[in-house]
Amino acid sequence: MRFVFLTFLIIALGFPTTLSAAMTDYPEVRIRALDKSTARTKTMRVKVGDTVEFGSLFIKPQACRKSDPLSKPENASFIQVWEIPLGKTKSEWIFSGWMFSSSPAVSAMDHAVYDVWVLECIDPNKQAVERTNRIVVTTDEGEE
Repeated sequence: MRFVFLTFLIIALGFPTTLSAAMTDYPEVRIRALDKSTARTKTMRVKVGDTVEFGSLFIKPQACRKSDPLSKPENASFIQVWEIPLGKTKSEWIFSGWMFSSSPAVSAMDHAVYDVWVLECIDPNKQAVERTNRIVVTTDEGEE
């Protein structure tokens, strides 16, 4: 029943058209994790394919896609999360699916102690463009 509701919600909100239209792959994702029992949060930059640990959770982004600058802003990451509970040696799957930065509740991880959500996709090789409000006035001689 939950799957049917999520599918309907995704279609109603238009995510399939958003994802199919001009999404670019990025090599890193910025995620935030919350330990609800201690109120501790941690923001992490994770390379796609790498695994990070937060408490008893292991988080592995498999993809990160961002909409082009002229479209509605969206960051989507396919995240896998598993846990090794205290006193156990075998891991358990907690979450595997797409998370969206603009709507974290659409496909949220359901866990009693931890929350994980996507903030943005990152390309560490691209420099941020510095915007200035500098006005250049030239005279007839070409001097500033």
